[in-house]
Amino acid sequence: MTDATRRGRGREERAVLVAAGLADLAVSTISSAVGGLRGLLGRSDTADLVRDVEGDLQARGRLALDRYTRVPPAHLEVLAQQVKARRTADAGDA
Repeated sequence: MTDATRRGRGREERAVLVAAGLADLAVSTISSAVGGLRGLLGRSDTADLVRDVEGDLQARGRLALDRYTRVPPAHLEVLAQQVKARRTADAGDA
């Protein structure tokens, strides 16, 4: 067997080990989540908890969409609007 064949097998073996580790992590995470879900189902305030979670998820979704979809306003445009607002306020005070 050549060194290249051994290295190839080593890479394949490492890839299999990494995949097995990820699968084990996924299974343990899912089983923990299922255990937590069972605990939540026994609570008397489940409806309130669901509403709270829904609100939190909506807020998180709104922040994510804002972060990736909105273009921030031009800096000079913001400054111009502030100057205009101050001038309007000063004219109203006079």
